Amino acid sequence: MTFEEINERLKKWADDRNIGEYSDKQIMKLFEEIGELSEAINKNMSEQEIDAVGDIQVVLIILCYQRGLDPIECLNNAYNVIKDRTGKTINGTFVKSEDLEG
Repeated sequence: MTFEEINERLKKWADDRNIGEYSDKQIMKLFEEIGELSEAINKNMSEQEIDAVGDIQVVLIILCYQRGLDPIECLNNAYNVIKDRTGKTINGTFVKSEDLEG
């Protein structure tokens, strides 16, 4: 199944459950799922990690739908912002050049 097909199915799924309209509850759901991912990583639970990453993607796609955003456009935009970014990795985290100049 393509990303576009999954996106359309998630729109229908959200509409069928009356969550197609924006609510701050979707943001709270995102934080809940991020917490579950953190727990899965910290406890080295790979199956739960896979589930949590998928759940985060579902929540973000539905949030995009609620806000009138195209998730593919959002991802392309983010990539275009970072693709030529320079910097260095410090303690496992990439730090962009402009943040190193402070």
